[in-house]
Amino acid sequence: MAIEHKVRQVEALFDRLEIEIKAFQSETHLSCNAGCGKCCSTPNIDASPLEFLPWAFHLFLNGKAEETLASLSNFKTKNCFLYRSLSVLEYHKGSCSNYRYRGLICRLFGYGANTDKFGKLRLVTCKIIKEEQLENFNKAEEFINKETYVPIFSDYYMQLAQIDLRLGITLLPVNEALKIAIEEVLHYYAYRPFPGGLEHIA
Repeated sequence: MAIEHKVRQVEALFDRLEIEIKAFQSETHLSCNAGCGKCCSTPNIDASPLEFLPWAFHLFLNGKAEETLASLSNFKTKNCFLYRSLSVLEYHKGSCSNYRYRGLICRLFGYGANTDKFGKLRLVTCKIIKEEQLENFNKAEEFINKETYVPIFSDYYMQLAQIDLRLGITLLPVNEALKIAIEEVLHYYAYRPFPGGLEHIA
């Protein structure tokens, strides 16, 4: 399957998820605190290369793939390469430098559920939301227990794997996933022409 086709499929999956998350937020009134980067600034986040393929493809179209790969190779911390903090003193406040192309894990966290050891769905969210939006969090848990629809992590990662099994099921530290996503795009086009009709899309 062509890289462009995989990118379109991943983006379509993200578009469906966005609709579901907005519906869930509308029901529960849960939301991230403005300017909070607590989860993004956490080291040891795992992700699959496939969820960052649209980001890598975007870099390639803009002629920035090789430059970004070199920067990633020299990036020594375990924190996400795409996260930008407001300052050294306020490291947990910040934002994603490429929010439009953020990964699946970034989209699901806070608004998705996992199954616990008793087979019940539990919302996967941060301590800040649980403590500062307790009423909304409890309401969300009630909705889930009443079988109100909530995006489920395993369902979405299964759908991702159906696009590309190798790149979809491989979970790595986020910066390794970012590197592999870029390498996949660069290797694919190493002996192929620039994707037709996309020369001026970036």
